[in-house]
Amino acid sequence: MKQETMSRYILRIVLVLLCIAVVVAGLLAFVNRITEPVIAAATEARTMAAIREVLPGGYYIVITQYTDDTGLVSAVYKGRNGYALEVTPVGFDNTITMMVGVSRDGEVLGFTVVSHTETSGLGAVAASGNSAGEAFREQFVGAVGSVAVSKDGGEIDAITNATVTSRAVCEGINAALSCVAGMGGAE
Repeated sequence: MKQETMSRYILRIVLVLLCIAVVVAGLLAFVNRITEPVIAAATEARTMAAIREVLPGGYYIVITQYTDDTGLVSAVYKGRNGYALEVTPVGFDNTITMMVGVSRDGEVLGFTVVSHTETSGLGAVAASGNSAGEAFREQFVGAVGSVAVSKDGGEIDAITNATVTSRAVCEGINAALSCVAGMGGAE
């Protein structure tokens, strides 16, 4: 008799937990449905702001067919003055999402970090608005061909104690330059 009571008790606990799980899953789905358009609009606004920062001049259209041998280019936008490319190299902590401006002649116009999780005070300097961050980003303006940090034989001074992040930024810039070169610059 005691065994049957224990079985019913376990069954009741399992059913209660199942009900709780179903209710919580439903609430999460409801909240997701409500917040999805807000998040999409914020992401679109952030993307457009990044494009305008690296490629001034307006008139941006999305290019859907491009060659990316690196797998780092996630979007290409064509503007009057060149291209803005969203690239996602892997830094020290995780993926760094960057927007890179490249002229039709294959010259880096600039880049901005859209999102990252790099270490504060180290790799995060690449995205910061302070003088060290601006100096780091300015090194890339006018670059053509390929870029690398000085430790790898290039001309880019790495962020102090953040060589992995600096190499990731170079990798993203190189992917953008290669993609634009593959498109033949002007269409």
